[in-house]
Amino acid sequence: MAKYEQKTTETAQSVIEFIEAVDSPKKRADAFKLLQIFEETSGYEPKMWGPSIIGFGSYHYKYPTGHEGYAPFVGFSPRKAKISLYFATGFTERDSFLQRFGKHTSGKACVYINKVDDISTEVLKELIEQSIIFLKNLYPEQ
Repeated sequence: MAKYEQKTTETAQSVIEFIEAVDSPKKRADAFKLLQIFEETSGYEPKMWGPSIIGFGSYHYKYPTGHEGYAPFVGFSPRKAKISLYFATGFTERDSFLQRFGKHTSGKACVYINKVDDISTEVLKELIEQSIIFLKNLYPEQ
C-alpha cells in the first residue's frame, strides 16, 4: 500500500505577500484583521500551509488507521468566494460558539464568512482559544 503524502504542509511562503496578493481590497483588509486577531489570540506566529492557508501553531496527529501528519491548530484563508476559517472539529462547545458567532455557514471542517463585520470577533477569539486547548488535549506533545 502506498504511503499517504500530506498535501497541506507548512511552507516558507510569506504570509504578508500572500495577503497583499488578494485581489479584493475588502477581503485583503479583512485578511489583515484576521491575521492580527489569530496571531494575538493564539500566541503563534503565522505560517503558510500549502498555497493558501494561513495557520497558527501546529500539532502532530495520528489516526487509528495509521494516517498521521501535521496541521495548524487554527487558521484561515481569504478565498475568492468566502473567507474560510479553520477550527478544531469534535470539541463539544463548537456548535454553541457558532450559534453566537454571527453570519456564517459551516462544513465539516471549515466555517465560512463573507466578511469580518458579519461576525463577533469576541466569539472568534473564543473559538481560536478553545480549538487550541481541545487539540492540545487530544494530541498531547509526544
